[in-house]
Amino acid sequence: MSQHPAEKERLTGEDLLAMGDRGPCELVDGKLVQMVPTGGQHARIESALGLELGLWARERKNGWVMVGEVGIYTRRDPDRVRGADIAFVSQERAPEGPPRGFLEVAPELVVEIVSPGDRWQEVQQKLEEYFEAGVGQVWMVAPDSREVLIYDSAEQIRRWTEEDVLKGEGILEGFELKIGDLFVG
Repeated sequence: MSQHPAEKERLTGEDLLAMGDRGPCELVDGKLVQMVPTGGQHARIESALGLELGLWARERKNGWVMVGEVGIYTRRDPDRVRGADIAFVSQERAPEGPPRGFLEVAPELVVEIVSPGDRWQEVQQKLEEYFEAGVGQVWMVAPDSREVLIYDSAEQIRRWTEEDVLKGEGILEGFELKIGDLFVG
């Protein structure tokens, strides 16, 4: 008799995908880690920024924007699958388009929106994993301080306030959004 994936001592990303909807969770070193669902402010910012990025990418036909805890492998054996609020993957990195399963190719951009319950140590760990996996840049949106922290590495940070214009770089060149617009409403 085969063991149900949730009963295994160490899960793989494939096991997690086969489980179906388990609610918000990530896989850390083969262990399922439940996450608290996001609040309304978080969801509104995720939707607004995802829409703007998505329209920009569609117009240029240069890649795909994915939202909603996009599963990204940050490590294999033991597997780590992190859920990003928003991810952008170029056609260059994923010529066939986004996979049906979790992303095995590192996105050029990951966006994380800070929630009230986020612990800095866990956020820092996630940032380090993203960069180790090959993510090009992480935008950390901080609703409480109404700013965006742009990480070019886990240690290299630029801080932009609501008065600034967020400008894409590299493959995202040409994307622009007034940061204050993320916090309206």
